[in-house]
Amino acid sequence: MRNLLAAALLMATAAPALATGLEIDIAGEANGTVTIELFDDVAPGHVERIKTLAEQGAYDGVVFHRVISGFMAQTGDVQYGKVDGDTSGAGSGGSDMPDLKAEFSDQPFEAGVVGMARSQSPDSANSQFFIMFGPAPHLNGQYTVVGKVIDGMDVVESIKRGTGGNGAVAGTPDVMTAVRVTD
Repeated sequence: MRNLLAAALLMATAAPALATGLEIDIAGEANGTVTIELFDDVAPGHVERIKTLAEQGAYDGVVFHRVISGFMAQTGDVQYGKVDGDTSGAGSGGSDMPDLKAEFSDQPFEAGVVGMARSQSPDSANSQFFIMFGPAPHLNGQYTVVGKVIDGMDVVESIKRGTGGNGAVAGTPDVMTAVRVTD
């Protein structure tokens, strides 16, 4: 009994495990690094996909193709969103992996929250994600939350905005120059 109590006490005082996250270097109108804590416990399948693509370098050089003031900045189209190619189709592609089954939760969409972009089908998220500029309760329970910005929200706030109702970025969009997985 004493050993169990000692083990429980040791576990309670041990340093907490660091959460898995991302560091995203952004260049363009925004310049700097954004640190995101990934919610492995909320959306394990989606987090695993983001980590896999980041580790493969698939997100490096991908533009922010859709940015709407007061709403969100969207990126992650590894198929059509590479800055060194034709980005006119950015937002319509994904990765060469299959789409993911939705992992909706009760996590609210508010400033700094990272969600997975999808088409009309709830089970169509693949590689694209977005970072919220402010609250959007109409997304709650409708899109998968994968994480939250824990540092660099000022960088997110300075990402080049798009125009029109869909927020398409004209000219030279901001780009994720490097995306790293952290522990």
